[in-house]
Amino acid sequence: MNLIYYNGCPLCGSSQTHEALTAKDYTVSKETFSIFHCGGCGGRFTQNVPDSQHIGRYYQSQEYISHSETKQGLINRLYHSVRKITLRSKQNWVRSAAGMKQGNLLDIGCGTGAFLHYMQTGGWTVTGLEPDENARHNAKTLYNIDPLPIDRLFQLPAGQYDAITMWHVLEHVHELHAYLDRIRELLKPGGTLLIAVPNYTSSDADHYGAYWAAYDVPRHLYHFSPASMERLLRQHNIRLIKKHPMVFDGFYVSLLSEKYKTGKSRLFAGFFHGFRSYRKGLKNVDQCSSIVYECKL
Repeated sequence: MNLIYYNGCPLCGSSQTHEALTAKDYTVSKETFSIFHCGGCGGRFTQNVPDSQHIGRYYQSQEYISHSETKQGLINRLYHSVRKITLRSKQNWVRSAAGMKQGNLLDIGCGTGAFLHYMQTGGWTVTGLEPDENARHNAKTLYNIDPLPIDRLFQLPAGQYDAITMWHVLEHVHELHAYLDRIRELLKPGGTLLIAVPNYTSSDADHYGAYWAAYDVPRHLYHFSPASMERLLRQHNIRLIKKHPMVFDGFYVSLLSEKYKTGKSRLFAGFFHGFRSYRKGLKNVDQCSSIVYECKL
């Protein structure tokens, strides 16, 4: 297997990096990976990650919900029970940010297509890109959505989309800088970009440390703080308009983290720390478990 060792920060290029912690892959391999911290931008990254040709096996699990739609286990059932609320929130963010009720949407890393289907039923023309073949098959079966393989990103016509979304996708992308440059080309003038990523400076991340489920190594190549994400956007001349809290993410992540830490599904403890993250995120979005970055060119 080909592994990638970063001599400098893959987010900003700084050489001021050091090992911050070691995290375990609880979903598939049970292997451990080092997470490095960058003193230049404040971001973090997973070291010695499989390259894009070999990382696929780390996604091959029925527990990887964005690809499988599994409802097995209490945590996954809870995820599905709130998904309609989160889909509506995402639709509202797109409509508000783009200033239109209908338009042309590209969702990068669309998984099984639930969000695309929701937007399509609301009148949007939708295109999805998804690297996982099984997820693309599930999107066709479940929603009659036919996502394109991810490499088609660089073949789509420029200036075509009113809005582009990446819901918990950017942290997975090996060619991060090339993707952001390509997104600039695909958006119409004045187009909207919405990027959701976990926030490793959140209260739930601080509480769970190496057990924090949103580290999700090695699938998450990068781990963003608000400062590092804002710097990355500036590097690519993408203008940040507003940050939004993803209020339910803290509950889901805390429930998983509690399971990783204790080996048990401790609902009360998970909900307690999820609620604390939720409350702090409402007061200060920079403390939320996951943040949506609303951007314009």
